[in-house]
Amino acid sequence: MSTVYFEAGTKPKNVKVGIVVSRWNSAITEKMLKGALEALKGNGIDESNIVVARCPGSFELPLAVKYIFDTQKVDGVVALGVVIRGGTPHFEYVCDAVTRGITDLNLSYGKPIAFGVLTTDDVKQAMERAGDKGNKGGEAGLALLEMLALEQKLRDS
Repeated sequence: MSTVYFEAGTKPKNVKVGIVVSRWNSAITEKMLKGALEALKGNGIDESNIVVARCPGSFELPLAVKYIFDTQKVDGVVALGVVIRGGTPHFEYVCDAVTRGITDLNLSYGKPIAFGVLTTDDVKQAMERAGDKGNKGGEAGLALLEMLALEQKLRDS
């Protein structure tokens, strides 16, 4: 049995990635998209190897991710959305459905999907996580790159 060590910061080579971004709460998701694009391009992913698609809301993210995998031959996807708690159980249903959907796609496709879906109590928290105090879209982009690099490292070992 051999041990494979993965170095954080290792960059994947020759990959094509998708980003699916929700239009609901677009003032927030567009900032997250910008962060994801900066993270991907800043780590060597050419813009021509990035496919961006928009869907109506976070609930639709899993199906939109599936569409990207089925039509664009990408190696992985960043899923970006925002679900803000309201006064009804809607928040819990949407969060659960999106989480379950993304998890199922990760396992069924065997390809990474970075979960960049904010689940916050209010708009202020979401804005903070979209740029005012870091950018979760950028973090999701980096997570995707790390998973792609890990897969390549394991395949090459």
